[in-house]
Amino acid sequence: MAEQPREPRGTSHLVRPYGDTTGDGMVQVSFTLPIPHSKAAEGAAAQLAHKMGIEPAMVVHAKPMGEGFTFFVVYGRVNHLVDLSQVEVVERDYPLLTPKEVNAAVRRSLRRRLVVVGGCIGTDAHTVGIDAILNIKGFAGEKGLEYYRELKVVNLGAQVSVPDLVARAQAEKADAVLVSQVVTQRDAHLLNTREMAAAFREAYPAERRPLLIVGGPRFDETMAGELGVDRVFSRGTTPAEVASYLVHRLASGPDAGRMAS
Repeated sequence: MAEQPREPRGTSHLVRPYGDTTGDGMVQVSFTLPIPHSKAAEGAAAQLAHKMGIEPAMVVHAKPMGEGFTFFVVYGRVNHLVDLSQVEVVERDYPLLTPKEVNAAVRRSLRRRLVVVGGCIGTDAHTVGIDAILNIKGFAGEKGLEYYRELKVVNLGAQVSVPDLVARAQAEKADAVLVSQVVTQRDAHLLNTREMAAAFREAYPAERRPLLIVGGPRFDETMAGELGVDRVFSRGTTPAEVASYLVHRLASGPDAGRMAS
């Protein structure tokens, strides 16, 4: 958590971490070291925390995580300030619509159902994210895109190869492709996303390519351009946000003219 510290007038945009009292700079971090649990291991964790700028650093939890690994939680103080004026995020630049409004916009603008193809690419078998957006059960009390009458949803599930994703998108005349990536070891989510974007660029003329949307807990929303996709959604994204974005771009936005007929 972060709370406004009591800074001099004119510096209210600065914040520091909050632990026990306002502006005390206390933080809690967790990490795993590839060493067996011991007093020496706890000392190593404290040393790492010191090098991270946590002073004093207290190892408040240490637990063996299989043979040769230990998980730590460290609590301590940092002196760093956060300048809110320098924070870069992707703000939602479109209105949040209800399912009724989404359906009406698609029906009015497209005069057909908007086609969405989704899945998890590569070796990623974690479908919780894509299912939360696509399945009718939805997420956080919201119905998924299958609930929207004017959206046709094709959920390919897990471990979909990029060629198969492209082929299915072409067969379905997809307007948008949604990909969830949870597995992030060695930046697999970034490599897979770039591979997917390149494959769609090769398979489609630029003006006919479906919208490419990726999401997952480790994605940086500011990396859409670098990854070659149209939008990146991070953790906590709801079906309504995705549906509203699709309407914003495809039913009333700059890409309405590139829809597959």
